[in-house]
Amino acid sequence: MGKFIYDSLVKVDFEDRLLAHLQLVIGAKMRRGESFHFTWKDDPSIGDGRTTVWIHPRCAIVYKFYGSKKPAINRAWIDALVFTANSPTGLYAVPEPPEYDSDGSERHEVDRHSLRS
Repeated sequence: MGKFIYDSLVKVDFEDRLLAHLQLVIGAKMRRGESFHFTWKDDPSIGDGRTTVWIHPRCAIVYKFYGSKKPAINRAWIDALVFTANSPTGLYAVPEPPEYDSDGSERHEVDRHSLRS
């Protein structure tokens, strides 16, 4: 479980894998000077609502990862998150899609049980 900290005031937990993908998307948009909303669903312990922050190039953001290994990056997930970030509603977490193959097509997992004779 990692932590996203916005302007030292807002702190929210995300899985390290999701947080790594969010970091790449947010960083790319901030490098281009683009501002956008970032929304997430709150934990039931704090009311089960949602929180939205305005991300802009001058805001202070900290990504705190608790795992020691850098998660593998799924390009299809980056593309899906960028799509939401560029929409009028802004960035929000979406389920991780299947990864792309090297030719850009969707990668399908092989059922290892079906390979056994």
